[in-house]
Amino acid sequence: MDLAIVADVVRLILSPPVRAALISLARSEKEEHRLVTRSRIILSAASGKSVGAVAAGCGVTCKTVRKWCQRFAQNPVVSTLSDAPRNGRPIQIPSDIRCQIIKLACSNPLKRDPLRNIWTIGSLKQQLQQETGWNVSSSEIHRILSSKEIRPHRVKMWLHSPDPDFSVKVKRICSLYVSPPQKATVLCIDEKTGMQALERKYPFKHAGVGKVGRKEFEYVRHGTRSLFAALDIKTGTITGHCSPYRGAGDLLTFMEHLAKVYPKGPIYIVWDNLNIHHGDRWKKFNQRHRHRFRFVYTPLHASWINQIEIWFSILQRRVLKHGSFKTCDDLQRKVLQFIQRWNTYEAHPFKWLFKGNFDNAKAC
Repeated sequence: MDLAIVADVVRLILSPPVRAALISLARSEKEEHRLVTRSRIILSAASGKSVGAVAAGCGVTCKTVRKWCQRFAQNPVVSTLSDAPRNGRPIQIPSDIRCQIIKLACSNPLKRDPLRNIWTIGSLKQQLQQETGWNVSSSEIHRILSSKEIRPHRVKMWLHSPDPDFSVKVKRICSLYVSPPQKATVLCIDEKTGMQALERKYPFKHAGVGKVGRKEFEYVRHGTRSLFAALDIKTGTITGHCSPYRGAGDLLTFMEHLAKVYPKGPIYIVWDNLNIHHGDRWKKFNQRHRHRFRFVYTPLHASWINQIEIWFSILQRRVLKHGSFKTCDDLQRKVLQFIQRWNTYEAHPFKWLFKGNFDNAKAC
């Protein structure tokens, strides 16, 4: 494209596709400001305005207008409006040393030092100097690792399920949630053990204007209680029972109570692999109740698939986390009161989207 400036007026001729692309860029609210400004310069110049008028309208200097018009005339594509690559500071760390830093950060430190479990910037610096003789600054090591999003000092908890039928069991439980059998009840059961009756020495100070709430650090421990709870996935109602202990006898008592609460139809019980969830006691229990109960076990280390855990987290946040309980009976009373209020005013089925397909787990 030829560029001509006659009487301080830029002569630019834009093809329809290029003009459409420039208009889209000029109207964008997400692109970089400098690209938007440069696209507006080209569009204004192509409309026949003078260099001074274009500069005033776009808030730039006349020198800037001439510069980008000349550059665009040489290569009339939108990518021309981006900054040209710069040389930058010469590379001071060779590529093989950079690769060695990354390799070290991704390696097991125990193979080099039996007393070190994770790498830190300082330990990487020392190890690199021992192996290569290079004394690279801590800030440079941090920049190299950050460019690859490597954070060797950060560790997340991870629990692997060794169950060989993990996927099959998860899909079966999810099918019960998404498409429960007709005329059947699906109950998610688990025990919340070790609920501590902690009494704060001083009362809780609630939040005020510009102030967060404050909780006394010191407390008096009065003991613990265990909660046996069952969630009806269709209604979201909770059936609960508190006990000083979590034993097979306590669980059996709770199950007998459930049989009275749900006297008709088949009942599917979703629970984990705790030892008291197995044994002949449940065969005898089922015989007493006309074989209405079907026990479905979650895979090992997969309690997250049990919906009762969702409700337990609500109980923890609403009642237990910031509560102050004078006795174990006080704790038990407040927990059971919360269950009653939940069933009366807040009970609802949880919207379960995960269908057991791990390929689409992120989308759900």
